[in-house]
Amino acid sequence: MGVVDKYHTTRDFIDECWEELQKVTWPDYEQLKNATIVVIAFVFAISAVIWVMDMASRRIIGFIMGIFGA
Repeated sequence: MGVVDKYHTTRDFIDECWEELQKVTWPDYEQLKNATIVVIAFVFAISAVIWVMDMASRRIIGFIMGIFGA
């Protein structure tokens, strides 16, 4: 494959990418804002669940260690 073939292949790829980008429906500001709020709320919710699980496992392990005098 020569340099010219690579150039044409790359150019075709870029043209096809541009055509596909023209088909995309981009979100407006309200959709973007709502999606961002949902993501942030989900991150906080999952963080709270992980924190509760961490605290519970810490207490359980501490209780078990206390039974055996460690």
